[in-house]
Amino acid sequence: MKRTEIAEILRQPQVGAEVKVSGWVRSFRSNRFIALYDGSSFNTLQVVVDFEQFEEEFLKKIQFHACISVTGKLVESQGAGQSVELMADHIELLGECVPDDYHLQPKNMTMEYLREKAHFRMRTQTFSAVFRIRHAVAYAVHKYFNDRGYYYMHTPIVTGSDAEGAGEMFRVTTLDFDNPPRTESGEVDFKQDFFGKSTNLTVSGQLQGEIAALALGKIYTFGPTFRAEQSFTTRHLAEFWMIEPEVAFNDIFDNMELAEDFVKFLIRHILDNYPDDLAFLDKRIKDEEKNMKQDDRRPMGLVDMLRFVVDNDFERITYTEAVDILRNSNTYKKGKFKFDVQWGKDLQSEHERYLVEKHFQKPVFVRDYPKAIKAFYMRENDGTEPGKETVAAMDCLFPYIGEVIGGSQREERHGKLLERIHAQGIHEEELWWYLELRKFGGCPHAGFGLGFERMVQFITGMGNIRDVIAFPRAAGQAEF
Repeated sequence: MKRTEIAEILRQPQVGAEVKVSGWVRSFRSNRFIALYDGSSFNTLQVVVDFEQFEEEFLKKIQFHACISVTGKLVESQGAGQSVELMADHIELLGECVPDDYHLQPKNMTMEYLREKAHFRMRTQTFSAVFRIRHAVAYAVHKYFNDRGYYYMHTPIVTGSDAEGAGEMFRVTTLDFDNPPRTESGEVDFKQDFFGKSTNLTVSGQLQGEIAALALGKIYTFGPTFRAEQSFTTRHLAEFWMIEPEVAFNDIFDNMELAEDFVKFLIRHILDNYPDDLAFLDKRIKDEEKNMKQDDRRPMGLVDMLRFVVDNDFERITYTEAVDILRNSNTYKKGKFKFDVQWGKDLQSEHERYLVEKHFQKPVFVRDYPKAIKAFYMRENDGTEPGKETVAAMDCLFPYIGEVIGGSQREERHGKLLERIHAQGIHEEELWWYLELRKFGGCPHAGFGLGFERMVQFITGMGNIRDVIAFPRAAGQAEF
């Protein structure tokens, strides 16, 4: 008999049907009731066992997370919370799971412990819910852009350019690590490397995305990016996924409209299609917060917060307005910010979260940042006073996460872009092709990058970004 997935059985229960299901045991109560799950749904299927029909030694092997296959008849459930259950006629043990040797147990385990056992953590209710939602968000990304006429571009993972100018990149090389070839001056001779030059893992597909946008109109990328940052926060990874739309003829205001509509679509898709997973994650957060002080708890539940984000307009302010709000706050006046707030300095996570969680209590766009703290490709705003020049950059800030989206209107003026490249000490010849985009048929355009894991972290309510990616890569961590 062909196997039927549990999700299909629960979606269209057919009392009296003979079915075969396969999955992992979540619990086995009283030698009679097996809660079976197969990953296709958050919910389990109850399997009812007539223990007199099976040998006692066999039933002892049906332990937590053992893998079994069951054939039997669907009947109306006698218990609450389920419409049907499966009366077992035949049970096959596909894979034993000896409890004394197994890393997981049917009890609460810390997130830190489960990260060390990442090869098993997807079997838990929490992580199976998280990774179903991660899949669904990825699907929604492609659906959103495809349905609106965007073209999906695959930009290089190995690149010779640094889009951010940060320099914190992973080098890619085939040269002998212990004895690399050297030039007459003693420097490593990258001309003898595989690509004939120094190359790195990409930090962004933006620059290549601009090439496509200035030919196809509107495109998006969705791929892995890499940052060699010694960061140990709950919001940073060394390998993460980024979504980067780029749109010809858009300005900074169009950019914000696109970003807001996009993230609302992603959240709405999960609310509409994954209510059981969200309800479980919502309850998980509430249970965790029971012993917290009231001030440390979320002001609303996970599902309520997601609906609030979808149903309300995001706030829009300038960087200058943000600085004024922060400096006039009681938190700043009482010296409770760890980092100072001054015009010209970048906003820190604590400042971003204050704006979102305390002042506006909803997502916030901050735009028009000081030119000196932003990347070379961001368009300089016209009419700013000397010493207070700004660029058409924007960040979208979310509760509990801080920055989720960073973007800008790109500098389309060749002369201005060349000035910025020189001012930041970037070698002009490295970006000859990027400059030529402005010389031949250039136009105003804008785009942004959305950190995929941060978006999933927000939607699932998970406290650490390492818990929304299957195999996290961070400083000192490259297991699995």
